[in-house]
Amino acid sequence: MSCAVALLLAACGGDDPAATEQAASSKKSEFRIALVTDVGQLNDRGFNQLAYEGLKRAEKELGVQIRVAQSNSPADYIPNHTSLSRQGFDLVIGVGFSQGDAVDATAAKLPDGRFAIVDVDQQGLKNKPENVVGLLFREQEVGYLAGYLAGLSEKRRPGADVVSSVGGFKEPPVDRFIAGYQAGAKEAAPGIKTLNGYSQTWDDQAKCKEVALGQIARGAGVVFQVAGGCGLGALDAAGERDVWGIGVDADQSFLGRHVMTSALKRVDEAVFRTIKSVVDGTWEGGKSITFGLEDDGVGLGKISPEVPQADRDALDQVRRRLRVGEISVPTSLR
Repeated sequence: MSCAVALLLAACGGDDPAATEQAASSKKSEFRIALVTDVGQLNDRGFNQLAYEGLKRAEKELGVQIRVAQSNSPADYIPNHTSLSRQGFDLVIGVGFSQGDAVDATAAKLPDGRFAIVDVDQQGLKNKPENVVGLLFREQEVGYLAGYLAGLSEKRRPGADVVSSVGGFKEPPVDRFIAGYQAGAKEAAPGIKTLNGYSQTWDDQAKCKEVALGQIARGAGVVFQVAGGCGLGALDAAGERDVWGIGVDADQSFLGRHVMTSALKRVDEAVFRTIKSVVDGTWEGGKSITFGLEDDGVGLGKISPEVPQADRDALDQVRRRLRVGEISVPTSLR
């Protein structure tokens, strides 16, 4: 069984008139929503944390009752989803591609439950359960922006132009980020060399740091981490070697001045919108919803003040072209 951590929190309002509206909107509702983390857990400062922020926002703004089950290993996924659904939660949300099979199996076994899964296409599930919604992102679009900025930076750096990426596992969402990143870098700096490696872990920072250090030794002047909590080690390596790092999922500029920017994936917004659909009665299973640049489902975080204005202006032009579909971005690595 899992070591699930139950967080059942009720919102409260103040007594002053200014707080009346907020208190009304925060009134506890009968809806109960649960979140199942992947093994990175809530302290990954990225993917799981963002999902939790979306859940907490729903608690505050919609008044839903919430619970979180933190998974210590993949063996926890099915027990967590099964237990929460059988307890009568109105929606159980799985975080991450690695939970796809667990959600598929549980949803097929419990057809009266409702499930959502981040980073998994509902149509790609074996049983294609009609009680599942997949929450997808166009990671390639923001990856392209990050890569374009990285390529511009490398063009000014003496020596060969090299950028790199450190993925956690070779999974479609990871590779969409990286495919876009490499394409953007090559557009900004034709002939640039792109390096890529996988740590095979989401949480061991030492492994990501080792991969990144090897890439920097081969000339990489920008390192893009796409490995969750493990990727913080890659950014640490960039800081130690005085090269640029690019964060992922959440804005990771707080890690230091060596972070050029972050490729944001607004999991929090996707989670909140999905919960809202349950509350307002518009939830519909058997499909996937995709979030991209056009609806602010992905985007760049804070850009370092050391990035020249000329690069920012060039980036703005590329962003506009992406939004209107003028640039075709690959979604997989060759």
